[in-house]
Amino acid sequence: MRVVSLCPSNTEIMEYLGKTNLLVGVDNFSDFPQAVLDLPRVGPDLSIDMEKVASLKPDLVLASLSVPGMEKNIEGLEEKELPYITLDPNSLDEIADDIQQVGNAIHERELGEQKANEFRNEIHFHRKQASTFTSNPSLYWEWWPKPIFTPGGTNWLTEISELAGARNVYADHQMASVQTDWDDVKRKNPDHICMVWVGVKEEKMNPELVKKRPGWSNMDAIKEGNIHVLEESLYCRPSPRLLEGLRKLTALLTGEDR
Repeated sequence: MRVVSLCPSNTEIMEYLGKTNLLVGVDNFSDFPQAVLDLPRVGPDLSIDMEKVASLKPDLVLASLSVPGMEKNIEGLEEKELPYITLDPNSLDEIADDIQQVGNAIHERELGEQKANEFRNEIHFHRKQASTFTSNPSLYWEWWPKPIFTPGGTNWLTEISELAGARNVYADHQMASVQTDWDDVKRKNPDHICMVWVGVKEEKMNPELVKKRPGWSNMDAIKEGNIHVLEESLYCRPSPRLLEGLRKLTALLTGEDR
């Protein structure tokens, strides 16, 4: 088969299935695994070059609706009459379902089921492990600094927090993404601040600027030195790599990496 992926999380599902050899093109932001870096690029995920996609003669296009604005990619695929499936998960269970769906779509039903179950089993392991932790620290996840966007209760990062034995301070907002402000975060006074600015590399995020926000120097997270610059590629993409992020977060919160 010839498969084109239109966003990094879809590319990473193909990697989890061990089927990146089927990829003949990816979006500009797909950067994992290393093998995909040499593939033809079909544009940024919000402005895919459909002519380029069509020229690759795909048997299947892996589309997405994980970011507002991706709807026009679906319209473009339909105009070109290209075969596609659309993935739009918010929860870890939905990511497992997508692994299985992609397996089915590439005619690897048994493999898809096996890998989806593998993903679910690791989640189950972490859930049991989290039940043994004695502390339950609060986390503030920052997706974007100004205006502030942070994951809400229906986002995978609330689940990742719980599986690491912690809690997302915005878990009570029943939406995937919450727009808030610096004062509201200050009132919530989290134990940890996790910086995962979408699309921004870690080296370009400066915790010192966060510390200088009005009143934030009095927050517990900052007084305790618990402000963390994390890899957005391991936390902001709805892909199996969230499990790697989960393992790193658990180690961070339990002190194993200090």
